[in-house]
Amino acid sequence: MTKKQRAETVMTELEKLYPKVPIPLNHNDPFTLLVAVALSAQTTDKKVNQISPKLFEVAGDPFKMKELEVDEIKYLIKEIGLANTKAKNLKRMAELLVERHDGMVPQTFEELEALPGVGHKTASVVMSQGFGVPAFPVDTHIHRLMTLWKLTSGKNVVETEKDAKKLFPRTTWNKLHLQIIFYGREYSPARGNKENDFITKMLFEK
Repeated sequence: MTKKQRAETVMTELEKLYPKVPIPLNHNDPFTLLVAVALSAQTTDKKVNQISPKLFEVAGDPFKMKELEVDEIKYLIKEIGLANTKAKNLKRMAELLVERHDGMVPQTFEELEALPGVGHKTASVVMSQGFGVPAFPVDTHIHRLMTLWKLTSGKNVVETEKDAKKLFPRTTWNKLHLQIIFYGREYSPARGNKENDFITKMLFEK
């Protein structure tokens, strides 16, 4: 198979498996999505979804979030990794959203990435899932599988994102990146049994 044929096979098989893909992180609007994605760094989506309801009940918008002390935010998110840093970032993020954007989540990569705790991947998720702007956020599942499927050199997530955007039609990006994540979790975990990873077998069977 050529690289293009492998990419087409991946899209076809993932569409069969996941014709509809929910956004893994529970949220109510762009702000709560932004917060949830920022919290998910080095933490499972499942854990974020467990702790986020209480946080959003107390501080579901930037105006309420900025009024909390860092220690109060930390207490609400204490069960997830890097709680200290994330609490500081959330408070400052909320302050800047109010000061610079009237409490609204900005809709450009540049403005999002200027916020504390918001890197390119987080901004990409918010742009794609919050605002419907075509983006291809690359997480560890996508980076690993794109490398495994020989659709990228696999040097780093930046290169993987560039390669994905070249290979896959722009109209598929927002859905496809979620499909790959779901496939990685279900069929090809980073650690554990990969016997069920039928796409990889299909791509490289002799």
